[in-house]
Amino acid sequence: MVGLGDRVKDSITGATGIAVARCEWLHGCIRVSVQPEELKDGKPQDLYTVDEPQLEVLDASAVPNVPFWRESAAAQPRRAAGPRPEVSRAPDPTR
Repeated sequence: MVGLGDRVKDSITGATGIAVARCEWLHGCIRVSVQPEELKDGKPQDLYTVDEPQLEVLDASAVPNVPFWRESAAAQPRRAAGPRPEVSRAPDPTR
C-alpha cells in the first residue's frame, strides 16, 4: 500500500517521486498522483497519476510529519452510503 509522503518508483517508466495524492474510485480502482523530485529547466515537473499496483515504495515516510491517511481512516468505522449520523431537523420558524 502506497501512503502519502512515500518515495515511489513507477515500475513501467522507472520515474521516481513523492506520492502527493490518492484517489479511491467506486469500484476499487486506486490511483496515486506522484510529484517528481527532479527539476526540468529549473522548474518543478507536472505531477502524474498512475494505478497503485504500478508503483513500488522506495522509502516509506520520505516526507516527515505528514498526517497519514492510513491512521485516520483506520480509526474511523467505514460506513455505507447514507445520511450523516448527526442529522437533525431545523426548528420551525416563529412569528
